[in-house]
Amino acid sequence: MNEKNKIKVIIADDHPLVRHGIKTVFEAYDEIALVGEAENGKQAIEMCEKLRPGIVLMDLVMPILDGVEATTRLIERWPDIKIIVLTSFNDMDLIKKSLKAGAVSYVLKNISGAKLVKTIKDIYKGKFTLSSQATRILLEELRESDSKDIRLTAREKEILILMVEGLSNKEISKRLFLSNSTVQFHVSNVLSKLGVSKRTEAVYLALKQKLVELPG
Repeated sequence: MNEKNKIKVIIADDHPLVRHGIKTVFEAYDEIALVGEAENGKQAIEMCEKLRPGIVLMDLVMPILDGVEATTRLIERWPDIKIIVLTSFNDMDLIKKSLKAGAVSYVLKNISGAKLVKTIKDIYKGKFTLSSQATRILLEELRESDSKDIRLTAREKEILILMVEGLSNKEISKRLFLSNSTVQFHVSNVLSKLGVSKRTEAVYLALKQKLVELPG
């Protein structure tokens, strides 16, 4: 497969055996290109600066800079990078924080190689901004929050639906035949009206308020 068509992935995990195991899995799939291995969140950010991957597999508990803070900083700088949390335990508090920070999903470290690759491919293609599992976690947390009277224009609703489907601003621009600056303007308006600062927050709040339906 042409290198340009491969999904560029960085692994951020402080355990060499975990990184080696995932690397071994990826070697069996031509669609995946492992371009970097980071031992902490700081290294992951530095690698993203140089390598601009499509996907980052992010451990939550790491030295120097943990996965939640690293996710926050990465999404602020490169919102189109899709971050999948990689965890060996079912720590809902940390998982919720990472999803709020902008991660699109999470997987446990005992996931099968085939399922991990499928998850990466699905998320990279934009099938979902949030996995259904991650969406349930966030919607559950928001179940007691007050309802908002949110008024979106027809164009803003159209763009919000595409955000839910996982499309980046560039992809939305192509789909709707709009300029990048116009899409950015509408996305900013959507975030402002929903009272959030990140796309993933907009998605799960929109789903909670039933502004759009979860695709699939």
